[in-house]
Amino acid sequence: MTRVTSPDRRRFLTAGAAVLGAAASAQLWLPATARAAAAALPDGVFGLGVASGDPLPDGIVLWTRLAPDPLHGGGMPDSAVEVEWEIAEDERFAKVTRRGTAQALPAYGHSVHVDVRGLGAGRTYWYRFRAGGQLSRTGRTRTAPSWTFSRGSLRVALASCQNWQHGYFTPYADMLAQDPDFVLFVGDYIYESAPASTGPRRHEGTGEPYTLVQYRNRYAQYRADPDLAEMHANAPFVVTFDDHEVDNDFAGEIPQDPDKQPHDAFVARLTAAYQAYYEHMPVRASAVPNGPHIQMYRALDFGRLARLNILDTRQFRSDQATSQSGAQDPGLTMLGAAQKQWLLGSLHGSTARWNLVASQIMLAETDLLLGEGKLWYYDAWDGYQAERNALLGQLGNVSNPLVLSGDRHLTMVSDLKEDYADPSSAVVGAEFVGTSISSNGDQDQAAFHAQWDPLRADNPHWKLIDAHRGYHLFDIDRDGVDAQVRVVDTVLRPQAAPSTLARLRVDSGTPGVRLV
Repeated sequence: MTRVTSPDRRRFLTAGAAVLGAAASAQLWLPATARAAAAALPDGVFGLGVASGDPLPDGIVLWTRLAPDPLHGGGMPDSAVEVEWEIAEDERFAKVTRRGTAQALPAYGHSVHVDVRGLGAGRTYWYRFRAGGQLSRTGRTRTAPSWTFSRGSLRVALASCQNWQHGYFTPYADMLAQDPDFVLFVGDYIYESAPASTGPRRHEGTGEPYTLVQYRNRYAQYRADPDLAEMHANAPFVVTFDDHEVDNDFAGEIPQDPDKQPHDAFVARLTAAYQAYYEHMPVRASAVPNGPHIQMYRALDFGRLARLNILDTRQFRSDQATSQSGAQDPGLTMLGAAQKQWLLGSLHGSTARWNLVASQIMLAETDLLLGEGKLWYYDAWDGYQAERNALLGQLGNVSNPLVLSGDRHLTMVSDLKEDYADPSSAVVGAEFVGTSISSNGDQDQAAFHAQWDPLRADNPHWKLIDAHRGYHLFDIDRDGVDAQVRVVDTVLRPQAAPSTLARLRVDSGTPGVRLV
């Protein structure tokens, strides 16, 4: 895909910060009668910024949310507001491609999701919004390549697990400089934990969020991180959620602590959490929640080069096992019957060179028991042995499967084995478990290696483990995937020094991953 060069990016960021200079030209969007009739709104309605997501060859989702008082419910009047939008081929909006209006409704927190179509494939665009005489910052996005695209390259950033209280989101500053075609975020966008005074930042509110307003306030706080805001404004995101967007380790409609959260109360919490998630994510109308349910699993194609399958490993799973024998119960499911059928159909029906699977939680085995025997994390795929093993068995018949995961707050890069009980079984793919953006803070590296290095003999499929904060960056072409583990020296301060911890390679036609 065509990318904006570094000088162009710097010019764009400068222009995006100076929105007042563009206000006069923005007045030209509307006829004079419409400009005169613009409703008076509180100042600062675009304080949560702009974002884009789920790129198609001819389309993109544009997002904003009107919220002049974001940490206190939003601060908007209880009425619908007409929001103008436009998308252009240049940052000065001299070549406007599409424009229109959208309704920001109080029922959805005055969020706006514009599903723009009719765009060119593999193109960079600039966009902005206007409401009540106020102009948003300018955003930059790009569409997916054409359906026939196969000879170029695709740059993808993998991110997850950003805990406000554990640190600043400094890895995004480096990610912005790397200019990915899109950001794949695989869960824990917010954390539901109550405010604590021990970290560098403190959660808003007085406890965990349970109501819609409380979840809105928590999302608004996270969107205030400047590095996250810049990343959203400069590249499309493809998102899915894990547990902390609702409640730690929940499964379907079962909370972590059912003795403290009765079923009806947790269903109400799910309903609030899913709606707030939709309101703050650049996703299509297919994700509008239906009570305590939201449609998140989906696939996106990037020409003939790559198909991305985005999973939902929370809504349809059985409750977690509590023992090794329980984890091997063939009746347990992570995906549910419908999603499992969809995933297998998408994988086997794909004509793409690379078949990517975005999984919130780790697919490869983590054996926590030194020596003989096994001990697993039951919340990860290890806790759903029968379904996981069946999926691994299917990957051997899929073109270049590559699993991209999160949750663990660690970098864990592994070969995917057909049968982890048999050390001689075939390698069927590779998995990159991305480290966290900030969760776990600046971890003690010596303590980490003292705990985890002895386990490597029991997990020979691990190719790299590490506990720095950061993200993974992938350059994908027909011949292979070049991966970088990008890390920062701290998340305890607003600025950090980035570096490349490791480089890895996955070759087309050769399952597995190697350090380079």
